[in-house]
Amino acid sequence: MPKLQFVEKRIFDIENFQVVFRDKDGKDIRSDLMLPKQYEAERMTRNSMSVSDFKAKVKKQFPGYELDVLNGDGIPARGQTKLSTVRDTYLTSSE
Repeated sequence: MPKLQFVEKRIFDIENFQVVFRDKDGKDIRSDLMLPKQYEAERMTRNSMSVSDFKAKVKKQFPGYELDVLNGDGIPARGQTKLSTVRDTYLTSSE
């Protein structure tokens, strides 16, 4: 069983953006929480997928948790935003 911090890091390594897991009440979860499994994706999710579609995908793997997809500035991305747009914010924030 991996710790939450390792699941979040794996998502960043594969998807090239940060996520934050939250409980159903919207509270940030401690990074040492043990999750039942690791993030299952092996390849990056399509750039054309929206943030809300990505959240639904991850929620299937980790039921009972909410998820924020963060832009490069740390602000949660809106649901209709394409993942390509989110990834682009990390390019501009590191320059």
